[in-house]
Amino acid sequence: MSQQRTEKRDATFTFDDLAVVMGTYNEEAAIATVLEDIAAVTDGRAEVVCVDGSSDRTPEIAREHGATVVEQEPQGYGVAVRKAVLTPERPVVVTTDCDDTYPMDRLPAFLEAINDGADVVSGDRLYYGAAEMPGLNKLGNELFALLASVAMGRRVHDTTTGMRAYRRELLRKIEWTENTGLSAELLMRPLMRGYDVRERP
Repeated sequence: MSQQRTEKRDATFTFDDLAVVMGTYNEEAAIATVLEDIAAVTDGRAEVVCVDGSSDRTPEIAREHGATVVEQEPQGYGVAVRKAVLTPERPVVVTTDCDDTYPMDRLPAFLEAINDGADVVSGDRLYYGAAEMPGLNKLGNELFALLASVAMGRRVHDTTTGMRAYRRELLRKIEWTENTGLSAELLMRPLMRGYDVRERP
């Protein structure tokens, strides 16, 4: 472990050090709820970044709720999320989706794990139960996670979750490809490089 990572690991981060980022595309029905939930949980202290290619009012609503909106032509999920995770300057970056499917009340637990030394905290929808996920989707995700675990030599339960917390320095050090498998890549590359990756419900 480098001295830089040791110093970062000794830091105690608060919501003032947190950025929540997402790719957004035509989610005007849900985006306000997501942003309100983030503000409520973090007392309005977290930065929010939306990378948007919408044709509806999503970017307007996001700005009305205090989010920074980076507008670009629609190029797929991977491109939007890659831009989103590399935009903030705050030391802890959390990815989520814009459709109100992830519980923002988990943010304190994720931040606590980062403060405990984790480099990545990955939201696990499968091992802890996924009552809202259709059976075939759940089975497909479980099989993909099993194959990824075999490839990496370490058991992980949910490789495709959209909600994770990262130390920003990790996001800047690893070279990411621009593809629709970015959710899995954002977990697998840190794991295969020896970073401290933890799963939380």
